[in-house]
Amino acid sequence: MGGELFTIDLQNVREVFLVESITPVPGMPSGLVGVTNLRGSVIPLLDLRPMFALNADATLQHAVVLKHGNWQVGVLVDTVPEIRTLSKDQFLPAPTGTGEAAFPFVSTVVKLEDRLRGVLETSAVLSHFEGAG
Repeated sequence: MGGELFTIDLQNVREVFLVESITPVPGMPSGLVGVTNLRGSVIPLLDLRPMFALNADATLQHAVVLKHGNWQVGVLVDTVPEIRTLSKDQFLPAPTGTGEAAFPFVSTVVKLEDRLRGVLETSAVLSHFEGAG
C-alpha cells in the first residue's frame, strides 16, 4: 500500500481479486470507501493508506479479502507480489517510535531482504471497522 510492503497471515485471507468497480455508500466510516460485487456477494472495501499516512495518489486495483468470524472485507492493495512461508524466528516485536511501529494495526514485523515489514494484524483491523458506522 502506498509503496510500502506489508505481510498478512494467509490463515486470515479468503482470496485476492481484481476490483472492477467500487460503489460509494453514503455515511460510511472513514477508511471504508464503498462496496464491490464479488460473484454475487457485496464486499465492503477498506483503503488503509490514510490510516498509515501513506501516499494515496495511485488507484488501487486489487483487494485482499480478509475474514473475521462471519464478516469479510476487502482491503485495497497496490499488488500482491508473492506468497511466502516464513519461520517463527523471522518475526520480531515492532520497534517503538517511528517507522513501521507508527502504523496502526502493526504489532509485529518480519525481516525480509534485510528490511522490516509490518505484519498487518487483520483481526484488529476487522474488529475496528466491524464496530464502526
